[in-house]
Order: sequence, then structure tokens, then C-alpha cells
Amino acid sequence: MGRDKALLLVEGRPMAARVAEAARAAGATQVVAVGGQEGALEALDLPVVPDPHPGGGPLQAVVGALEALGPGIVLVLACDLVHPDPAAMATTVDALTGAPAAAVALPLDDRGRRQWVHASWRPTMARPVLAEAWRRGERSLHRAVAGLVVLDVRGVERTGLLDADRPEDLPGDG
Repeated sequence: MGRDKALLLVEGRPMAARVAEAARAAGATQVVAVGGQEGALEALDLPVVPDPHPGGGPLQAVVGALEALGPGIVLVLACDLVHPDPAAMATTVDALTGAPAAAVALPLDDRGRRQWVHASWRPTMARPVLAEAWRRGERSLHRAVAGLVVLDVRGVERTGLLDADRPEDLPGDG
């Protein structure tokens, strides 16, 4: 997009603020941003967890979130959700809550693809595996979970999973 998506305006609000508000509405007790423009995000009531590897991609961001927020279930979301949906978030967390053997619950989109940055995680199970994969040089989140029990979550409303990769993905004033 050529600029920080977390701060892009959608319906007059920065994308990261909209996602954080939806997470709180879904029941999140602590919401943080991993990396990004610290001052601007903190002004949005989003404490920032430093990203030790800026540009390292989703795997490193998930590890950072799990380290900062564990040990309870941690919901990790992309900052660029176009229509952040508290119900979709709660469904993903509830699915993991009901599956104690699973390390991660991933909603499936309408094509059956796992949504890796809209997932709930058990840090005590997942973080060591993901961190070790990173240390070995893995950068793909979906390959880093090898060996973990992954729960696919069906029935999550598609619109709550949509993210913005291009300017035309943004509604209104983005």
C-alpha cells in the first residue's frame, strides 16, 4: 500500500483502532500492537510490543504477541481487517477454549483456506514451537506449526476475515 496500513483511515478511524475496538468488544482484556509506529499507535490506546525483527512477517509477529500476552488464550489479528467482527473473533477463541489439545484455532474462509492472522493461540503450546522454527530459519507461519494440533474453525462470517492488501480493498475514505 505504500504506507502503514495500521494507520489508514476506514470510515474515519485508523484500521488498527477499529480492530482493537472489535477485539475488546469480543472480550479481549488486553490489546497490543506488535511493531509499527509506536507513538501513533499508543495515541490510539494501543500499547506497542517492539518487533525484534521488523519486516519479519507474520511468524515473528505471532511469536512477539505470544511472548507479550501469554499464558492464556491469545487472539492474534491482522491490523488491516476491513470489517473487524467481534463475533468472528469470539467464535475463534471459543473454538480453541473447547479444544484443550489444540495449540491454535484458525477460521476458514469461504474457499476453505486457513486465516493465519485471525487465529487464537495457546502460547504455552505454540510459542516454543514457533520460536524454534524462526531460529531454524523458517519464515512461513503455516509451515512453522508442523507438529502442533491445529483446529479449523468453520462458520465464521467471511466479511470479518477480509483484509486490505490493495487500495481498492478499502471501503470509503481509505
